[in-house]
Amino acid sequence: MNKSFEKAMKRLEEIAALLEDGSQTLEDSLKLFEEANELSKFCEDKLNAAEKKLKILTKNGKEFKIQEEMF
Repeated sequence: MNKSFEKAMKRLEEIAALLEDGSQTLEDSLKLFEEANELSKFCEDKLNAAEKKLKILTKNGKEFKIQEEMF
């Protein structure tokens, strides 16, 4: 599956809106929830990879610094 972080986040926002409005059946809500879990994991993996790259870049370059803090 070829998707971007931005597209996944947009779809997560769409799913959240659908679930919040309460118009979905229980079965559809469960399917949306499952899709949201998969998208959330995808986004988490993308963010972790980006963080790892940033740490490597900051380790190899002296101009950039990254703080080891949770946001």
